Amino acid sequence: MAAAAAATFLPHTPTPRRRLAVAVHSPTRHRLSLVFSGPPDGALSVAAAEEKADAGEEAAASAPRGGGGGGGGGGGKERRRVVRKAWEKLVRWSRSWRRRNRSDVVETTRKVVVLGGGSFGTAMAAQVAAKKVDLEVSMLLRDDLVCRSINHSHINCKYLPDHRLPENITATTSASDALAGADFCFHAVPFSSSFLEGISTHVDPKLPFISLSKGLELNTLRTMSQIIPQSLGNPRQPFIVLSGPSFAVELMNKLPTGRNLIVIQLYMAAMVVASKDKKLAAAVQQLLASPNLRISTSNDVTGVEIAGALKNVLAIAAGIVEGMHLGNNCMAALVAQGCSEIRWLATKMGAKPTTLSGLSGSGDIMLTCFVNLSRNRNVGLRLGSGEKLDEIMNSMNQVAEGVSTAGAVIALAQKYHVKMPVLTAVARIIDNELTPKKAVMELMNLPQVEEV
Repeated sequence: MAAAAAATFLPHTPTPRRRLAVAVHSPTRHRLSLVFSGPPDGALSVAAAEEKADAGEEAAASAPRGGGGGGGGGGGKERRRVVRKAWEKLVRWSRSWRRRNRSDVVETTRKVVVLGGGSFGTAMAAQVAAKKVDLEVSMLLRDDLVCRSINHSHINCKYLPDHRLPENITATTSASDALAGADFCFHAVPFSSSFLEGISTHVDPKLPFISLSKGLELNTLRTMSQIIPQSLGNPRQPFIVLSGPSFAVELMNKLPTGRNLIVIQLYMAAMVVASKDKKLAAAVQQLLASPNLRISTSNDVTGVEIAGALKNVLAIAAGIVEGMHLGNNCMAALVAQGCSEIRWLATKMGAKPTTLSGLSGSGDIMLTCFVNLSRNRNVGLRLGSGEKLDEIMNSMNQVAEGVSTAGAVIALAQKYHVKMPVLTAVARIIDNELTPKKAVMELMNLPQVEEV
């Protein structure tokens, strides 16, 4: 877990020098533990003198002392001093790293386009627009009503009506106007090859596409990293996938509300951008990172995409357990089994195990399976409560990707010869071949085997 925390909250350090453990107690009594590798070459020189001076103090503080226990008296004071010194080192290293890794990506970016006007696409448009006031953010929409609402009232009246958008966001229904002169493009629409083919003539061959879409194409089993270049007719189209535990409404809570009041409670988030091009991933990291949003980088595009697609199917299963009131024990067992199934398939497809235990894997799974804001979890909850799938889908104004992805997941499992009982059960429930109750009974009657 310590290594996972390091990967989430700290930038990559190619040449680790030493390890430092920090345990910090917040005023709310929650404990945050960070374990990370030391700074890269050159960063030490910035604070070398201070660190050398600290060494003597730390050696003295860590030496055994006679008398009372470690928790009280002088021992407690020395322990607090060790922790304080360690934290100060962390802060100095962080500042040094930022100085050495400054980027001009934000300064040189003039225009960003977002394809789609759903809640998450809108939230990312707002996130980028807030970086600087003269950055043009253009949203390409199909809904004239939402387009007028954004341009006239700076509000997405359909998906985020309670949040005012930055005034440098504009909306249009014209692909040529939206894409003209864009430096980055966020793909935030459901899987649609025909849509991409329709705008391909307006897309610059060097325009980086940042995919926010999670899922698999049912008939072809393709991911967005395959669909986007193929649909645009350009195998070399720069591609990045963005994923991780994040709800649009929480990302928006750092912005002014419709009543022009600044929200006092800032919601924090962490996500990952993955690309085969390391420099491109770093550029998108700089474009998106902010005080309330941490961005890590990865080159494991397969792992990030597959984890992002499969977690939605698992979230439906978690919702079914909740809707059937099967209890916390059952929920924990089911999600653990689902995580194993995702790992089995994803690693067979070439994903890295570390990706599956990181933000886009375990992080996104926990958020989607356990939080009521999850659309896929709510679909499962209503299925478990006895509602019919058609009724559920007709009542929703947003896409629950797990419904359309479930069949594709099972096809992939067959292709790679992986047994996935939990996710297969979800697919059968969605196809109306099993009731949730019957699926649970069949899963519980599977052979008792060794844990893998």
